[in-house]
Amino acid sequence: MAKTYRIAPSILSADFARLGEEVRDVIGAGADLVHFDVMDNHYVPNLTIGPLVCEAIRPLTKAVIDVHLMVKPVDRLVPDFAKAGANIISFHPEASDHVDRTIALIKDQGCKAGLVFNPATPLSHLDHVIDKLDLVLIMSVNPGFGGQKFIPQALKKLSAARSRIDASGRDIWLEVDGGVKVDNIADVARAGADTFVAGSAIFGTKDYKATIGAMRAELAKT
Repeated sequence: MAKTYRIAPSILSADFARLGEEVRDVIGAGADLVHFDVMDNHYVPNLTIGPLVCEAIRPLTKAVIDVHLMVKPVDRLVPDFAKAGANIISFHPEASDHVDRTIALIKDQGCKAGLVFNPATPLSHLDHVIDKLDLVLIMSVNPGFGGQKFIPQALKKLSAARSRIDASGRDIWLEVDGGVKVDNIADVARAGADTFVAGSAIFGTKDYKATIGAMRAELAKT
């Protein structure tokens, strides 16, 4: 049975002067999700977007809005993003005082819940909550800025996460974020990922459809 792969362009790399058009264009070019990188200049050293941007984009697309919260504390923003139209909300265990409680909060808002792992964050955080998750996100760069190079050690971590997900018997997406490009996406997929966040690798090209098509052609080789 063919594996389902999902491509999630990160609007962090889009042209914010024409963000609505960018979202429509990239979904029209064949992307599956719209990925929001939310940074607070506290948990990570950068400041990006808030719920108002999500609310503005929601009417423009029926695609899944995938919100990655790089904020601390995290619970305060969960209801705001859910109300703004997010479908998936993911957070870092280090940003929550009670990981289980934050997952419950996301679910209570009607959203799917994801847990995010920085390069140095151990997968042991999954031990007691994997049965409640819909998504696991492995960071293949240190969070904070777009355009960084893929950290090769992330492949081993993806493989370990895939093993844990398969052992759970649950339908959990395994997402990867950071430095994913046409020339490495197949290797990342072979390591176990099924959902691929790509920012500058897509928005930095002139032809989104051709770029996403090239990514899918590489994924078809796996």
